[in-house]
Amino acid sequence: MSQAPVAPRPKKRSKPEAGFSRREEARFQDVRIFLVERKMGRSRRSFLTQLARSKGFIVEDILSDAVTHVVSENSQSSSLWAWLKGFSLSDPSTVNVVDISWFTDSMREGRPVAVETRHLIQDILPEAPKAAPVNKVSQYACQRRTTTENYNKIFTDAFEVLAENYEFNDIEGRCLAFRRAASVLKSLPLAVQCVGATQDLPCLGEHTKAVMKEILQYGRSFEVEKILSDERCQTLKLFTSVFGVGPKTAEKWYRRGLRSFSDVLAEPSIHLNRMQQSGFLHYGDISRAVSKAEAQAVGNIIDEAVHVITPNAILALTGGFRRGKDFGHDVDFIVTTPELGQEESLLIDVIDYLKKQGLLLFTDHQASTFDISKLPSHKFEAMDHFAKCFLILRLESSQVEGGLQRSDGDSRNWRAVRVDLVSPPMDRYAFTQLGWTGSRMFERDLRRFARLERQMLLDNHALYDKTKKEFLTATTEKDIFDHLGLEYIEPWQRNA
Repeated sequence: MSQAPVAPRPKKRSKPEAGFSRREEARFQDVRIFLVERKMGRSRRSFLTQLARSKGFIVEDILSDAVTHVVSENSQSSSLWAWLKGFSLSDPSTVNVVDISWFTDSMREGRPVAVETRHLIQDILPEAPKAAPVNKVSQYACQRRTTTENYNKIFTDAFEVLAENYEFNDIEGRCLAFRRAASVLKSLPLAVQCVGATQDLPCLGEHTKAVMKEILQYGRSFEVEKILSDERCQTLKLFTSVFGVGPKTAEKWYRRGLRSFSDVLAEPSIHLNRMQQSGFLHYGDISRAVSKAEAQAVGNIIDEAVHVITPNAILALTGGFRRGKDFGHDVDFIVTTPELGQEESLLIDVIDYLKKQGLLLFTDHQASTFDISKLPSHKFEAMDHFAKCFLILRLESSQVEGGLQRSDGDSRNWRAVRVDLVSPPMDRYAFTQLGWTGSRMFERDLRRFARLERQMLLDNHALYDKTKKEFLTATTEKDIFDHLGLEYIEPWQRNA
């Protein structure tokens, strides 16, 4: 009996490896991972590579300058970094060298998570040389000379982000701590090269030093990067950049689910006040920095208006431009007259003149509530009570030497500029000039010094000696410094 031919067995299809689908298209083009096989092992490296690729990550087989994240498992820091430095990478310090915990966090989230300090495998740096002794630095900004030359901007910029975040969260103490630390670093004549060099500096706590150490190690602060990528922080910063919108209003809009200007403007239940309406209308201009040449042109306009009204009027530039800055957010002036009482109507007349010239885009005038009998004020940094106005002026290109600072695509021959005017009585001029010149930290420390070291109260209105129970007179800023027993600090040295 003949045997029937046996049909060929069908070839078995290879089963896909459990847990993985076909290789997906890369979703995260900016992140390129290299898995270190040392300590990890070949099979585990292969498994993790397939896992990452299945989730849309790019995993490189070769370590090169294209790699953004080097992932290692169970490696000693010293041996890992010695091994990495054996490769011809342009700059190994720019690569995120991370523990497997970063990888597992990213796989769990299905996206690259932000690198935090706990993820990092830090290079063991050689022991820093002993820092050269630093000349004694005062805890008070009013006893330090601080120019616009900042040798420690990499630290102070980070501190400002942290301070602003604490301000948004209404944590005043920590906000002030970072601003004080930044103020100290701004006054130093050299860049800080190691945290040890800050040992004898005031106002630098453990948190500030930890941030500095991280920046010195990696060139950036991971805490700051996390804040900058946070949706709430980004939204509050965006909203508070609008003229007339403060942190409380920004927080209220955020809590209502608003995330952009278009969200705010499209929300029918939100009623913007006049200042906010102008802030949105002229946002492109007044969110852009004002140059020194533009500030001088604005000064010419205000000078003409003031002296047409009162020939013997006094006009003085204050704020950042008086401190020697090349750019600012607005332009501040003091306007007054030698005759006491005449200053009360001066700003109203200036506003009327500017309106007739067609130069006013917005105005908010606040009448004087100054009352000498209610002084001294115990409210720290309370807003002064002199007559003031907040303006938005139309500035023509032809009025500015060298022309306007234009944004790309802007073909207009004019721009909107924010201008603040304050009008104190002549006998309060020196106090107002000192207060409005700034900087914010310089003024805060000047008042703190007066209160704690001299038992005096200082604000934009007066200087009161609590021991003698009398007001001290001053016709110049130097008179105020003399009363306080302080060496005079020039305006350009007050950029604390």
